[in-house]
Amino acid sequence: MSLLGRKKTPADDATDVASTAAELTGAEDVRSTGATPPKGRPTPKRDQGRRGPVAPAPQSMSEARARRKALRGPKLSKEDRKAARLERRARMDDRRARMMEGDEAYLLDRDKGPVRRYVRDIVDSRRFSLLGLFMYAALAMLVVMFAMPQRFATMGSTPMLMLMLLMLIDAIMLGRQVANRVDEKFPDNAEGKFRLGLYAAGRASQLRRMRAPKPMVNRGDIID
Repeated sequence: MSLLGRKKTPADDATDVASTAAELTGAEDVRSTGATPPKGRPTPKRDQGRRGPVAPAPQSMSEARARRKALRGPKLSKEDRKAARLERRARMDDRRARMMEGDEAYLLDRDKGPVRRYVRDIVDSRRFSLLGLFMYAALAMLVVMFAMPQRFATMGSTPMLMLMLLMLIDAIMLGRQVANRVDEKFPDNAEGKFRLGLYAAGRASQLRRMRAPKPMVNRGDIID
């Protein structure tokens, strides 16, 4: 390639002749082999999956409704719908009953495992727990805040705060007790102490008859 305003030398002429000959030789090789030269990057693969025929779009609203009905299948009668609803409710009741009984196959992930069951037994065997007053305290606080005059609400706020502080102390003590007993019974347990303590405190704050799974031990039972 010659630059503007520069005279060609014999060396430049030889270089141009050599490059032109190389380009012609490459073009002849391509024509003779029928292959294309490399592009410097891999060719992306095409999707080889075969797709079935696509149904044409509906031309009217009535055709669209007819297609939706066909996809839903046959229409059930009133008796069939009632029977299906009763069967579904029976399955749900059966699952809940098994979950309340502590069946591992029907428990939530948070309740599965022998460690969690041991923690539940420790909590359920306590004779008295300040955390068990949490629901009553929350209800009483709402009544004091919204249904009582302002001066009574101010007078009742201090005892409520003291009760909340006592429940917090009870939760901390329960968490430490649960963590220590779990370490003794399950030395290979890898679950964190904070999570076990939080699980125990959450169960202890619920009313006994509302706990799920339901308690399997009585108050005062000795848990080994």
